[in-house]
Amino acid sequence: QLQLVESGGGLVQPGGSLSLSCTGSGFTLDYYAIGWFRQAPGKEREGVSCINSNGDITNYVDSVKGRFTVSRDNGKNTVTLQMINLKPEDTAVYYCAAGGRFTPAQAMCNMTKDIFSWGQGTQVTVTS
Repeated sequence: QLQLVESGGGLVQPGGSLSLSCTGSGFTLDYYAIGWFRQAPGKEREGVSCINSNGDITNYVDSVKGRFTVSRDNGKNTVTLQMINLKPEDTAVYYCAAGGRFTPAQAMCNMTKDIFSWGQGTQVTVTS
């Protein structure tokens, strides 16, 4: 069973930065597209930043472009979401998820292809 573990969430002031990490427990992430999703109270889950299995194509929702960067280090079995200039509207539970090896990054974020596993989520709160 694929298990994903997120870490790195927390409380930060507007304009601050956080880095989230997603690791695979008992399996390698190399063969999976990975996506970061978030869900705020009362809102639907949305794809935020996604990366294909090769790591050469990424996709971002418009609201985070220029502020969030997704990257993967297959040697460390980790996918990282670097977030800068955080805004209160970024407050949400952030989840990482694994999709198919050939799932395009955009399809991953749009959830139009199968997602095989979700992490348990990590809370990000942006407030002054």
